[in-house]
Amino acid sequence: MEGLAELFESALNDTGKKTSKRAAKRKWREIESIKDKYRLRNELKDIDPSADYDVADLEF
Repeated sequence: MEGLAELFESALNDTGKKTSKRAAKRKWREIESIKDKYRLRNELKDIDPSADYDVADLEF
């Protein structure tokens, strides 16, 4: 979840700067995508606990 924490931190740091709505939406889409990957990894671990899944390898 390090990547997710970094995105949240950068999102909070950028709130002081004026950003376009488009950039803000893009950032939240990236965050949601990362969350989806972690959810998928957790579901796959529930199915097969012996397998090791890397979030970077998961594609949608």
